[in-house]
Amino acid sequence: MAAALALGGDGCARTSVSGQRRAPLCGMGICQECRVNIDGRRRLACQTLCRDGMHVETRP
Repeated sequence: MAAALALGGDGCARTSVSGQRRAPLCGMGICQECRVNIDGRRRLACQTLCRDGMHVETRP
């Protein structure tokens, strides 16, 4: 999923409390920068495989 974020849009997964756009950093779930809502549940994009029909929301 993190690779899909990198290829589409601005590549970011969320917005920090200071208003900065944040993108996946470590690629293994440690940094928590890739948090997105997938099918209504908070997930780490770098630990989630893509599949048809997923509803993914990033925080602008």
